[in-house]
Amino acid sequence: MSSNFSLASGFHAVVIGGAGDIGAAISNQFCDLGATVTATGANEADLARSLLKPRAGLTLAILDVTDDEAVKSFARQHSRVDALVNCAGILARDKEFEIETFLKVLDVNLTGTFRTCTAFRALLADRKGSIVNMASMNATLALPRIPAYCASKGGVVMLTKALALAWAEDGIRVNAVAPGYIETAINAAGRTDRAHYQRIADRTAVKRWGQPEEIAGAVAFLCMPASRYATGTVVAVDGGFLAG
Repeated sequence: MSSNFSLASGFHAVVIGGAGDIGAAISNQFCDLGATVTATGANEADLARSLLKPRAGLTLAILDVTDDEAVKSFARQHSRVDALVNCAGILARDKEFEIETFLKVLDVNLTGTFRTCTAFRALLADRKGSIVNMASMNATLALPRIPAYCASKGGVVMLTKALALAWAEDGIRVNAVAPGYIETAINAAGRTDRAHYQRIADRTAVKRWGQPEEIAGAVAFLCMPASRYATGTVVAVDGGFLAG
């Protein structure tokens, strides 16, 4: 394989929210490519139920992305970071119309992403590294029960573009991946409605929901030399849902 499509020797990726379903798939993908990975969860329970595969080179950590000092301290524990992936995210159907919940969702999904990006900026500049933020199809296509989630993911898209412009002189590339309907724990309850499940599958070009592993490849590619001209962009991985 061309070196353009591989990771540098000693490559280290930090995956915030790496204990979640999509985050775990990304962490596993980086490990499969020979990288060392630090993956975080919000608490012990997140780490315990994670789909991460135990292996050499994988380190787990607890991180609350809403805690400024915790994020700064976590960044200081690292000496080399080639890629920062922001996967920490929450939603709360219907409850997001309550101001406290609305603010909490934004604090995790949007402000939390900004916190980690700024905390790791110097380390990423040292390596001319990459940031990949997790956006969503819902940055473009709104849903009525999750206004905060939609707003936060729209914000992630514009944050990604702004940081790409701001930090280009540092050699840091900043991109985002926007998943569509992926089978994860966050939507498990909704998937029990088979009619709803099938309606969504039928709307996609490929006639099915996606799997977390199908997001991981796009993230890894955005951290490789082969994508060195890509910055400030959002890669949709939605099975063609938005193409129709």
